[in-house]
Amino acid sequence: MAVVIAAGLDKDVAGSPLFRGVSFKLERGDRMTLAGRNGAGKTTLLRMLAGETSVDGGELAFEKGARVALHDQRPPRERDLTLRGYVLAGCADLVALEERLRMSEVEMAERPHDGNLLDRYARDQARLEHSGGWNWRERALTPLHRLGFADADLDRGLDTFSGGELTRASLARTLAADPDLLLLDEPTNHLDIASLEWLEGYLTGLDAAVILVAHDRWFLEAVGTSVLELEAGRGRFFPGPWHAWRREVAAREIQLGKAIEKQRRELARMERFIERFRYKATKARQVQSRVKRLEKMERIERDPRDTRSLGFSFGAAERTGRVVLELEAGRLEVPGRTLLEGGRLWLERGEHVSLVGPNGAGKTTLIESLAGRRPLDGGRLRTGHNVAIGYLSQHADEVGARGTALEAAQTATGLTPNKARALLGRFLFSGAEAEKPLDGLSGGERRRLSLAILVASGANVLILDEPTNHLDLDAREALEDALAAFEGAVLLVSHDRALLDAVGARTFALENGALRSYEGGWAEYVRVREERREAQASAVTAAKQERRAAAKPTRNGRTARRGPSKNAQARIADLEREVERAEAALAAIEDELADPAMWSSPSRTERSTARHTAARKAVAEAYARWEQASAGV
Repeated sequence: MAVVIAAGLDKDVAGSPLFRGVSFKLERGDRMTLAGRNGAGKTTLLRMLAGETSVDGGELAFEKGARVALHDQRPPRERDLTLRGYVLAGCADLVALEERLRMSEVEMAERPHDGNLLDRYARDQARLEHSGGWNWRERALTPLHRLGFADADLDRGLDTFSGGELTRASLARTLAADPDLLLLDEPTNHLDIASLEWLEGYLTGLDAAVILVAHDRWFLEAVGTSVLELEAGRGRFFPGPWHAWRREVAAREIQLGKAIEKQRRELARMERFIERFRYKATKARQVQSRVKRLEKMERIERDPRDTRSLGFSFGAAERTGRVVLELEAGRLEVPGRTLLEGGRLWLERGEHVSLVGPNGAGKTTLIESLAGRRPLDGGRLRTGHNVAIGYLSQHADEVGARGTALEAAQTATGLTPNKARALLGRFLFSGAEAEKPLDGLSGGERRRLSLAILVASGANVLILDEPTNHLDLDAREALEDALAAFEGAVLLVSHDRALLDAVGARTFALENGALRSYEGGWAEYVRVREERREAQASAVTAAKQERRAAAKPTRNGRTARRGPSKNAQARIADLEREVERAEAALAAIEDELADPAMWSSPSRTERSTARHTAARKAVAEAYARWEQASAGV
């Protein structure tokens, strides 16, 4: 059965049509991506499906009882909650479901043979089991951990988190709600690569219908099963993955170009005939016939919005010495933490290198030091001969906050007003748009302005921190092409894996306070990383098997090799009993928490969750002590 059916949806904005006749049908397991330029109506369509904005025409039908959840870029409004409370508050349906089950149990005790009551209870019970059973709160908090939050963050107030962290918290809350229709608007923003990879796996295994908007091409290809294209006020559904849709669009563009050219030739022939025989009486009937055909002919044209596209290139890079940057024994610190110790990194002339690592590892701090924006806390940085560094910050801070886009471009580049306007025009600031105040620019406009300034800088070494932030797909691909063709050196930090794959020829990973170099681009780095993980997992398994084999007695009652001392054996036995006691305590608490009354109020819910978390932690710690003692024998 379909989760949602949209038939001929219309939407108007400020009295003008935004789109007309949008139709699609999604079942569980379908994951539809929305494609279209900024302003085409992607976010508006999501809000229509979520019931947050009106449907001006057409029909929407949902599966009976279907729950819909929307994640977008708006920050949480409930700032007086803890992170845990905020996420669990998004699961009101599950709290209500628990209450219905509790009330049904009371009613079944009074009417044990009521078939309708038993059926309702069974449906509600199955729904709760689908969401994790009576322990659903633990499952609901899993997305928080996989999106980069630690246990210590759970009881912090929302007002203590950054904007990016709040965006991730909003995503975790939406996923925790376990909806039947999941609507995601730019879910990849502020996620590191590890979180992106987890989210891809989570969505592809979800028993729900998903509609998403994203600019991460790798993510779209990994997750999407179909595409709804919003273009020129129309919707076009494509039943296939992202890459197949892109191929179809390219073929359609070629055909459209041919059709436009064919029609232009036909129009020119008709206009020549009319002009030539306009005043000849013998041709009057034919002339009038062609005039009427011209008036009735529907012109084949491109959407005016499609004629504007970002296309640029970096100029020729002046020659530098062979090594442009070299870091030796680099040390980086922030209050209370060392980000890098003994780091070594080098960048050679014309080389394109990627820097990867989890959020908070220190990538931005490192490249700020390499760009001369902050001092090292130890070590030595050498800059090669004739090096001119162009730096692009993560939030386009170099643009400034006062004045207009034109003034910022002139100040940064020294260009005359006319040349600065010509530069901005290449980055889609045409005419009056060049006079926009900086404090009114969108994130995408600020990024395009910072790229324009970078292109005009004449730098032969580019250090880029998340350059695709706020850029749409066309702009990301234009940047990708420009960087791939750049003859100078590039050091790139990005979570856009398609960009990393296209541009980086070598990879540095900043992990656990150390820098590691990998020959090859993103795909090679992933291969080596996975091989290392498999080797580590195999080593752990082999070590456990060896310990078990060593502890087994032989037929004559002796161990296969010299075992641990009596004191060590006694210690291990004590720790094994600790594990057993911790597991028994956890089992007792879980049996107790199966009673719906333990979750009947917010205070009881908080106490129950805390008890269960503490019991699970005690089991994990007991196992860790036992494994550590066993490994040492």
